[in-house]
Amino acid sequence: MSVLSYNEIIPKKIIVHEGQPFEVLSSHVFRKQQRKPVNQTKLRNLKTGKVLEISFHQAETVLEADMEKRSAKFIYKNRGEAWFTDPENPKDRFVVSEGILGENGQYLKPDLLVELLVWNEEIIGARLPIKMEFKVVEAPPSVKGNTAQGGTKLVTLEGGATVNVPMFINEGDIVRINTETGEYNERVEKA
Repeated sequence: MSVLSYNEIIPKKIIVHEGQPFEVLSSHVFRKQQRKPVNQTKLRNLKTGKVLEISFHQAETVLEADMEKRSAKFIYKNRGEAWFTDPENPKDRFVVSEGILGENGQYLKPDLLVELLVWNEEIIGARLPIKMEFKVVEAPPSVKGNTAQGGTKLVTLEGGATVNVPMFINEGDIVRINTETGEYNERVEKA
């Protein structure tokens, strides 16, 4: 584990704070009047998903978490559990609670390769490809009206995720979604 000074705590870094692994979501170094500089951060606990706002002062240091990344292939979901296998050895199967996967759980598709985050021999999260393609399984019909500001509608994707898309998207279309933000990117294929 490397030691980070207060100004090295920047977004995408994973640090240990109070014995827990946290991902830095945002950071802003500023000086309040005549005082010493402060780094105002937003941290997400990788175990619980809880977001905290914490200020780090000039004299403070934190440890960067030693995260191990493990490649895994998703098989299926059942009763709040997600089953994975080692891509090299399909017989080596293991289960991860959907609570650990959080929002990412709704974007899992069979045979999808993901990167599992391991901290202290414990799986604490998963990283999916940033952009993924999904089939729209349920979409309400488009309604004519005031679409000058770009009308949207809520559709259901094949994994069960719901996302706002433009009015022209219909059931059976293939759309590309940003898995980090949960936002629609583009229509890949028309039904």
